[in-house]
Amino acid sequence: MTKAELIEEIAGKTELSRRDVTQIVDHLLEAIKAALAKGDKVQLIPFGSFEVRKRKAREGRNPKTGEKLMIAARNVPAFHPGKDLRDAVQRGGKKK
Repeated sequence: MTKAELIEEIAGKTELSRRDVTQIVDHLLEAIKAALAKGDKVQLIPFGSFEVRKRKAREGRNPKTGEKLMIAARNVPAFHPGKDLRDAVQRGGKKK
């Protein structure tokens, strides 16, 4: 599902216009991004949580030449699904 398809789905289930839903989705994504940039964890219970994980520096290899190189340490966003989301995926989206 793309962002546009998500917006269509929400607009179809609510009385909101596509323009309003687009603004809401954009604001939601910006708020999550800003919180993660500050190093905060974002919990959307029971959906899941977003957090920043620190990845250590490590040695890698250039796949073309086989030459060793150092990959710098960095922060990466991560998502941990909540129980309801895991269960829904396991059931194939069918309700209990």
